[in-house]
Amino acid sequence: MAGNAVLDVKNVTVQFGGLRANEDVSFDVRRNELFALIGPNGAGKTTMVNAITGVYQPLAGASVQFTDAKGETHDLLGRRPNQIVKMGISRTFQNLGLYPEMSVLENLMLGRYVHRKTGVLSAGFFTRKMVREEIEMREIAEEIIHLLKLERVRWEAAGSLPYGLQKRVEFGRVLAMRPHLLMLDEPMAGMTVEEKKDMVRFIYEALNQLDITVFIIEHDMGVVMSIADRVAVLNFGSRIALGTPDEVQQDPVVRAAYLGSH
Repeated sequence: MAGNAVLDVKNVTVQFGGLRANEDVSFDVRRNELFALIGPNGAGKTTMVNAITGVYQPLAGASVQFTDAKGETHDLLGRRPNQIVKMGISRTFQNLGLYPEMSVLENLMLGRYVHRKTGVLSAGFFTRKMVREEIEMREIAEEIIHLLKLERVRWEAAGSLPYGLQKRVEFGRVLAMRPHLLMLDEPMAGMTVEEKKDMVRFIYEALNQLDITVFIIEHDMGVVMSIADRVAVLNFGSRIALGTPDEVQQDPVVRAAYLGSH
C-alpha cells in the first residue's frame, strides 16, 4: 500500500451467477482527498462499494486494505460490515436510512451507537459510564448539527423534513460515526441545484474540519469534475480510467463510453 493511501483496492472481481459486476478492478484512495467513482448506470459502482464494506465478497485473488487513523493497516475481505464500521469506514446508501419518526438529534445520536461500549445492563440501570457515553454522543451530535446548519430543525421528526434536508441529516448521521473514510453513494441524487451547492459546501467543511477522506459516487458530472481530486471511471464493471478530472475528461475511452463523444 502506498504511504499516503487510506484504501487500497486490488484485482476485485464480484460475480453473481454468470454475471461479473466488477472485473479485476484496482485503485487507491489517498488520505484527505475527495475521490470520485463514476460510470454509467449498471457500471458496477455500488457493487464496488458493497465489496469494500463487506456486503459482497469478491472472488479469490482480490485484496482490499484500509489504513485507519492510527496508521494501522487492515485487510477488509472476510470481515462483516459492522466490523468495518468500527474500524473507521462509514457509508451512506442510495436510499435514505433515517428513522423518520425520530428527531434529527436522535438520528444523529444513533450514528454513535456502533461505538458504544456499555451494554444493555448498564443502560437499564443508567450507570455512570452509560451517562458519560450519552453525554459524549450528545456533544458529537451537537457538533454535527452546528457543522451542517441544522439548529432550527434539531427537534423535528426527520421524516417531516424536505428531501434535501433529509439527505443532509443522513450525511450527518454517518459523520457522527467519526469515520476516517467516508463513502457517499449518490449523496446529491434528487436534489435541486441550490441543495447540491449546499451539500458540496458541507462536504468541504467535513473534509477541512474532521480530518476525513471522502469517497463519492455521483452521477452529476458537473459536480464531480468540479470537486474531486481524482476520479476513477467504471464501464461494464471494469476500470477504464483513473486520474485528475481534467485527465479523465480528456480520455478518449471515457468520452466514448461515458460522456457520449467519439
